[in-house]
Amino acid sequence: MRPPEPVAAALRALPRPVCAYVYDTAALRGRAAAVRAALPPAATLLYAVKANGHPDVVRTLAAACDGLEVASGGELALAVAAGARRIVFGGPAKTDAELAAALAARAQLNVESGHELRRVDVAARAAGTTAAVTVRVNRAGAALPGSHAMTGTATPFGVDEKDLPAVLALAATLPAVQVTGFHLHAVSNNLDATAHAAFVADALTWSRQCAAAHGIDLHVVNVGGGLGVDYTGDATIDLGALRSGLAGLDLTGVDLIVEPGRILAADAGWYAAEVLDLKHTHGRWFAVLRGGTHHFRLPAAWGYSHPFTVLPVDAWPYDWARPEIGNTAVDAVGELCTPRDVLARDHPVDRLRVGDILVFARTGAYGWDISHHDFLHHPHPRFVVL
Repeated sequence: MRPPEPVAAALRALPRPVCAYVYDTAALRGRAAAVRAALPPAATLLYAVKANGHPDVVRTLAAACDGLEVASGGELALAVAAGARRIVFGGPAKTDAELAAALAARAQLNVESGHELRRVDVAARAAGTTAAVTVRVNRAGAALPGSHAMTGTATPFGVDEKDLPAVLALAATLPAVQVTGFHLHAVSNNLDATAHAAFVADALTWSRQCAAAHGIDLHVVNVGGGLGVDYTGDATIDLGALRSGLAGLDLTGVDLIVEPGRILAADAGWYAAEVLDLKHTHGRWFAVLRGGTHHFRLPAAWGYSHPFTVLPVDAWPYDWARPEIGNTAVDAVGELCTPRDVLARDHPVDRLRVGDILVFARTGAYGWDISHHDFLHHPHPRFVVL
């Protein structure tokens, strides 16, 4: 996936050696509009800040979506600074200070356990308010295809479905807590639109039945995110199929919240690193980069090769012949002192020279934010926002 010309031009203008992320705010807005169009008109679209917390990205998507989903006090501060119209706060390890800050910001809380419910009640009484919460539930049979299962298996997320009656009974005894619905996020990076639409429909049905059984005045059904992209190609979950699958849902009396991150941000970001050396050892070519997995950890974490394109740079500052390879495969490796610092293996190149720039598309989500930035204390990449 070649970078658009404005991205390529921004990279060519950077000081050498080039190492940078480029984020395109127009691409963010365009993808947010496309995802919104796939959802029922009455649904609420929130951006999951964990995918990319760059302030310009957060600010852009706070405006393009209905609000933001956050999972820490730091993300909550970003959301408040971005002027988010609505904030939902989730995550399994909220501190007392974070609960208090969330209530002060009028964020909706996704509660993870009975113990957390009690702590929310204490915080709300101290703040002189009532906390409207959703209970996150780890349902027994709500699994979806994707990279990371959150429900239907043993995870630290949410209340086990079999324990939900006791948790809802506890909530009824807490004076400063009002359960308004359920949070049912099930998976990350699902590419099956038909399955995802069926999951949303089932989540609505289950929530209504559960609320009726336990005397809950149901207002909110939060189905989380999980709308996927294929990092090894250009496939994205079929938003047209998702739209068709969600058509006709009865949302009467229910605020259906969808809170994706990856699909909104991935294609708005490019990671670029200059080739510092070309080496041939034990039958393999290596392109050694000014950059690596300490900036873009996903390929190493997930065990795949991330595709790249070559951005040629004709300038050559030295007085000896420029190292060059062609019509061969190369491993794109980073500057860290570990053989696991690999972004791509066996990637074919027509021509590659020291000083050219490798550009990795689809790096706007879970790129910089999940990486171990300060290992070896190399300089951080530059960040360019278009």
